[in-house]
Amino acid sequence: MTNHEMAYTMAYTDMSRRDWRSGSLFQRCEARFGCPPVVDGERPAHNCKGRWFGVVEAGFTPNGTRRRITVSAKTKSAAERKLRDKRLEVDQAGSANAKRTVTVAKWSGEWLGKIVTQVRPAAYDTDRAAMRWVVSTIGHKKIGDLSPADVRQVAAAIRSDGKSTSTALRYYGSLMRMLKAAALDGYSVPPNVLLTEAPTAAAHDRQALPIEQVERIMAQLPAIPSGSRWALAFLQGIRQAEALGLTWDQVNLDAGALTISWQAKSLHYIDKSDPAKGFRIPDGYEVRHLVGATHLVRPKSKAGWRVIPLVPWAEGALRTWREVAPLNPHGLVWPGRTNRSGTWPRNPASDRDEWERVQTAAGVAHPSGRPYLVHEIRNTTATLLMELRVPESVRIAIMGHSSIATTRGYEFVDLEQSRQALGRVAERLQLPG
Repeated sequence: MTNHEMAYTMAYTDMSRRDWRSGSLFQRCEARFGCPPVVDGERPAHNCKGRWFGVVEAGFTPNGTRRRITVSAKTKSAAERKLRDKRLEVDQAGSANAKRTVTVAKWSGEWLGKIVTQVRPAAYDTDRAAMRWVVSTIGHKKIGDLSPADVRQVAAAIRSDGKSTSTALRYYGSLMRMLKAAALDGYSVPPNVLLTEAPTAAAHDRQALPIEQVERIMAQLPAIPSGSRWALAFLQGIRQAEALGLTWDQVNLDAGALTISWQAKSLHYIDKSDPAKGFRIPDGYEVRHLVGATHLVRPKSKAGWRVIPLVPWAEGALRTWREVAPLNPHGLVWPGRTNRSGTWPRNPASDRDEWERVQTAAGVAHPSGRPYLVHEIRNTTATLLMELRVPESVRIAIMGHSSIATTRGYEFVDLEQSRQALGRVAERLQLPG
């Protein structure tokens, strides 16, 4: 409402002053509704059919003028209801965002723009995929009008598309983070929406490989040029990205240890159509560019940055591999394909393909008939360490888990304890010392 309109309503309507931010209610007379003109400064009594307006004070504008929010309705009761709701919104959300009616779709876009430099690329990809479902399902709704049923509607849409409840659970987490960010930014998010129950994670069939199958795989590795890649996966429990990002300067064969401090990851371009603009790198995210979109990035937790001892068998396997390993400008232990442009980092998909070929050659498969996943090698290492009664703190140190609190405190683990534990794993796999 302009200053002129306010002066008009104060002079020619029955509008009395109210307490600060309590709001004022009035009916506006207009000729188009048959209202008689003002005579000698007064308007004759009549049956007014004009709209009812409510005005509430909401702080000040950036220019220092009073900020007034106006609502309107055809009837007095409806205007009173709108004014009451708006007054409550101002009290709860603050004046900055009270007037702005934002839809879920609009805010989700703003939120993604804010977090792109705050979260790791993989987490951002999950959030972005989740927002596509959120926008397609409830994007047209205003944040202040959401209900728990809307949150459940998103999960139902995801499930109806054939995706698992685990996917629905991940996307639910993204939706909740988006709404909490909206609340922190001053928008009025209904409290019960943030209390909506999360979907239940789906059961999965991942498991450790039986020891007899591991032995059959180990028997096949000498015939594979990069067989040490899979031998160390079983012995050291290193993740796929850690293995593909391992460089020779992190391997100390004389000391019998390797340092896990980088992972190989692909980052997204800021603009796919113009690669010269660089990559989307979060704030504080340490990276080393290799080639194309592939980078070396730091582990997502401090626990992932660790030193793992090498048992004699693993040390010997790496010495043998170093003599024949393809040279590459990045010093990668297990590089990928070589063509006229040089030797590239190993692609995760190619890595998975080789792992499946190893299983086929060994006659090994998951009980369901599918190939074992690469991560199930790590499950196997953790299971072997547990079966051998290796102390929990030593297992956590070897595996590089981030939940150190689950080890009943921050217990110190020296390299010799880890070496002895991995030596027992090698013995269990019947590997020579």
